[in-house]
Amino acid sequence: MVNAVTEKAELNHQSVHQWQLKILLLCWEYPPNVVGGLSRHVFCLAVQLAGQGHEVHVLTAGNGRLPGYEKTNGVHVHRVNPINAHDEHFLVWIGGLNLAMAFKGEQLAEELKFDLIHAHDWLVGAAGIALKEVLGIPLLTTIHATEHGRNNGIHNEIQQFIHEQELALMSASEEMIVCSQYMKESLMNIFHIEEKKMMVIPNGIEPPRNEIEEESVFPELTKRKYIFSIGRMVKEKGFETIIKAAEMAKEREYNYFFIVAGKGPLLETYKRQVEERGLAQQVAFIGSVTDEERDALIKGSEMIVVPSVYEPFGIVALEGMIQDKPVIVSNAGGMKGIVRHLQTGLLMNPGDAQSLLDQIGFLVNNRKTACEIGINGGKVARGLYGWGRIAAETSRLMEDMVLNTRANMNETTQ
Repeated sequence: MVNAVTEKAELNHQSVHQWQLKILLLCWEYPPNVVGGLSRHVFCLAVQLAGQGHEVHVLTAGNGRLPGYEKTNGVHVHRVNPINAHDEHFLVWIGGLNLAMAFKGEQLAEELKFDLIHAHDWLVGAAGIALKEVLGIPLLTTIHATEHGRNNGIHNEIQQFIHEQELALMSASEEMIVCSQYMKESLMNIFHIEEKKMMVIPNGIEPPRNEIEEESVFPELTKRKYIFSIGRMVKEKGFETIIKAAEMAKEREYNYFFIVAGKGPLLETYKRQVEERGLAQQVAFIGSVTDEERDALIKGSEMIVVPSVYEPFGIVALEGMIQDKPVIVSNAGGMKGIVRHLQTGLLMNPGDAQSLLDQIGFLVNNRKTACEIGINGGKVARGLYGWGRIAAETSRLMEDMVLNTRANMNETTQ
């Protein structure tokens, strides 16, 4: 993915922009520090914006091993260590990171005249708000997910704290980006954000290189058909549905084998459930994989399953579609905006193992249609979700924000 993104960014370097923005981009994770999909999203966006002619500075967390500054793929990357870097309480750690980021951002601004700040999620919200006030420049925020959505409501003090941090960041932002119409409607309903303040710009996807074979990732897959899924091992991703479906498939003597990749707090719980239910021949949780290994596993699979009960967008669906694989996704969140049932993929009922088995059965028993669905999905993924297009839309929004800010400043000084 990284090579494909950087090559296209180089091709785009002959920018159509008449002027260059200096962008301060805030994100708590950035490659090679990868916790989830947020890191990859910000990397691709930053590289493409730089390739389109803007000067992009990413401010992110360090880990003691990575350099404090480097220019890579045309992007200036500045890493800071949280003030309380060894605190095991995550919210305290995040607070210390935001203090360090705000301080570093102010330092950078002494030499660089930034045009705007682009913050990604509440994790960097405090720094984004502080820098907006200190530097007097507009704040653009991308909301990738919400605490309310992840937990189907706010149920305890920690969730309430995060919910309030999200609201504070949204309120302070001049403009916001959301990845789907579903997310836009969610923010309007939950946070009462004005519709005119939000712009829907989807996540992007790049074609894989497929430089390795799936057997090198998981040797047991040699000449074996399998269904693939990947995601962070948390409740909202819905992997319990796959375990239940595997159990039902075993009872009915269906020859289905599920491979599930990803890391997270529930990984060992899922592995234990597979062992306790005697499902080792039906489902395997293989843990973390690299981007190249993920792409190889997608390439070798029969189909892709994304069983999330909460999913603002659904990048995994696109990762399957761009390889012309038929995908089965939950009829929930942003994914129902990507997939059209029986045209570019199949929709299942969230959390419903029988619904999942029904969709799998359809694809298994209708191979020609399954192939057509995969090809149609691939056309959609390549045509609508390329990172060059996503970055160009983001760039236009940024330019409009800066122009509006300058126009308003001129009005107040006259």
